[in-house]
Amino acid sequence: MKRPRVLLVDDEPETIKYVSANLRARGYDVLTAEDGLTALKAFRESVVDLVILDIMMPAPDGFEVCRAIRRRSGVPIIMLSARGQEKDIVRALDLGADDYLTKPFGVEEMLARVRAALRRIPQTGVTPRPPLVMKDLEIDFVARRVTVRGSAVQLTPTEYDLLVHLAVNAGRVLTHRTLLQAVWGPEYGDETEYVWVYIRRLRRKIEPDPNNPRYILTQPGVGYSFVAPP
Repeated sequence: MKRPRVLLVDDEPETIKYVSANLRARGYDVLTAEDGLTALKAFRESVVDLVILDIMMPAPDGFEVCRAIRRRSGVPIIMLSARGQEKDIVRALDLGADDYLTKPFGVEEMLARVRAALRRIPQTGVTPRPPLVMKDLEIDFVARRVTVRGSAVQLTPTEYDLLVHLAVNAGRVLTHRTLLQAVWGPEYGDETEYVWVYIRRLRRKIEPDPNNPRYILTQPGVGYSFVAPP
């Protein structure tokens, strides 16, 4: 079985040593980089299953590296930072990151986040489900393809999984915690900003008017629902 390959990017040698040693001990293949340019070069030249990316690096910083990776790939990205401010978390998620870890963090927490991110990589052998067609929106569950007015929409694995979980539960109100645990994993539950940032991203991609959504409806104080088919 192929070992998952992780690209670890951090300008602190101690962090590189600590994280890479623990990942390798659990069977992961690890590539490392200590700056953004080296990270982007490694990403272009290697097949990578997951990126763990520090924010605070010399230019280009982690935000810019995340943006550059997301332009060409839906690979899961976990951001690292010594700053746990909500604005940094929201900015990272808005740029396409899947998760955010605040330094210092424990080994088990880090490994749980890695496992959760890798679970969102598309798997083969899934039981076929007929496509869902709603007005201009079509979700092909077998091909993992989403189209709006006949044009393909590029979604990251996390965006796709969130949309699918909403769609297959159309007409049901799903709480923030339910969505977090279904999409990000059972280790999650309080990171409500993840949900609303990703809902905003999905609406920008699939809604004719993101400010007046047709498909993903807000249930104030509770969570979200996908409009029920007619």
